[in-house]
Amino acid sequence: MGELRNIAAPFVASSPHGVAVRTRLKHLTPDDEKVLRLVGAYLGSLASKDLKARCRDGLEHSGQTWAVRKRELTPLSSSRWAGSITKATHDQWALARRCQLAHIQNLQASVRTIGDRLSLPVGQKGTKKAPGSYRSCREWHAKSRRLRVLEDRLTAARADREAGVVHVVRGGKQLTRTRHHLDAAQLTQSAWRGRWQAERWFCQADGESGKRYGNETIRISPDGAVSLKLPAPLASLANAPHGRYVLACRVTFAHRGTEWADRVAANRATAYRIHLDTGRDRWYLTASWQTPATPLLPIEAALTHGVIGVDTNADHLAAWRLDSHGNPTGSPRRFSYDLTGTAGHRDAQVRHALTRLLHWARTCGVKAIAVEDLDFAAEKTREKHGRKKRFRQLTSGMPTGKLRARLSSMADRTGIAVIAVDPAYTSRWGAQHWQKPLTSTTRKTTRHDAAAVAIGRRAQGHPIRRRTAPPPAHRSDEQGHRTVQAGPGVPGREGTRPRIPGPRTRSVRPGRGANAGNQNAQHRPGRSAEHETWQQDSLPLSL
Repeated sequence: MGELRNIAAPFVASSPHGVAVRTRLKHLTPDDEKVLRLVGAYLGSLASKDLKARCRDGLEHSGQTWAVRKRELTPLSSSRWAGSITKATHDQWALARRCQLAHIQNLQASVRTIGDRLSLPVGQKGTKKAPGSYRSCREWHAKSRRLRVLEDRLTAARADREAGVVHVVRGGKQLTRTRHHLDAAQLTQSAWRGRWQAERWFCQADGESGKRYGNETIRISPDGAVSLKLPAPLASLANAPHGRYVLACRVTFAHRGTEWADRVAANRATAYRIHLDTGRDRWYLTASWQTPATPLLPIEAALTHGVIGVDTNADHLAAWRLDSHGNPTGSPRRFSYDLTGTAGHRDAQVRHALTRLLHWARTCGVKAIAVEDLDFAAEKTREKHGRKKRFRQLTSGMPTGKLRARLSSMADRTGIAVIAVDPAYTSRWGAQHWQKPLTSTTRKTTRHDAAAVAIGRRAQGHPIRRRTAPPPAHRSDEQGHRTVQAGPGVPGREGTRPRIPGPRTRSVRPGRGANAGNQNAQHRPGRSAEHETWQQDSLPLSL
């Protein structure tokens, strides 16, 4: 067996530092929709020009160039609109920069993998640690040509990164490519054009503490009245004083509405975004704000009442509750979800599964949930698992990033800590040590259930393997402790029996005890056993 890699220590995941809630803008008048479209299109054109200027600056960007861009946008809109546009531009450029680095790392991994496989003789099989060579000379030749293509891409990407060049488009690259495949996307040209324009609109404003209702640009009063500050060229459309336009609708937030109302009443900063869902032809408003960081609960305190180990899979969450000593209790639970369909449907499925999981944890009284700190970035490359298409689809379909973000946010509201553990060998060792012992005539334990037990035990600091029984030929106390999961001070721990002075009732041969010479000293009525009939006393023998 090869050398195992070091297992990272479990840790408590940090809680989110922000909140975002969304509601629908209902009963908008035609004038309201006209104003929102004009404002979004005009500010979107300014945002596109600002993004172009930011990409042109590249690595030469500084606070001074930022101030120059904001001063140029202020007379065309307003000071606060200009601040929101430049901030959104910086966030988009930084995101493109991070994606560029991830793309370079992916190309490096692909080039390294292909180079290693090409260096092996054709037909050589791989091992558990590394893939083998290619199966035929034809495949070897095709991969050698692909290696040259990837090397060229890597060289170009590295040159762009060194020069500070990023490739970003407002509206999204996926929607841009859809324009060339309208039949496959089942879209007409006009429908695509409407979606493209809506994605490039800009109608969002950052909050400002101390100002009225926490935002001077897009303002929402506690009673739900929505008004926005119109840019200078569109000030003629105002229906309220000071160049403001008040929408005819009223909004309410079903989720965290009380928290939002408290912030608005206290004039605390709240950011808003108005956007159009072209598929449903509905307008939505999203409110977001920052929350103070919740102090992390020590991992020892979180594990006081046990833990629930959760194994993440492509279509369900396998969970099992463990007590404070690492022993699985009760029956395993499975929370299924369907990740087909639209992104909204997939997100709802994940949320529903996590809601059921948290409700069960709260019912059990457990204060911690252990999950794997999964990252399949290096495992789903086509160069490493080119022929294993189902495996690549399986790892790509697991919502690891979205599940971690959702679980951390939802668990923070319920007071349950999320413990991230190293995923190394949990499925293999769980199946090896726990699947068969936990299987009975009435319960069939799956490999995923056993992995959940392994994840929970690793979070508690216990080894994954079960307690070690003595050898069959020597099942006595001389073999030492019979468990590997409980400490010496734990009550009821299986270990070497303490030495009790004096003979034991069932282990002393006749005539060898302390009172062997005096049979009348035994607790029996009458004379000695040699002369009287034996009668059992009513007292228990252990006294």
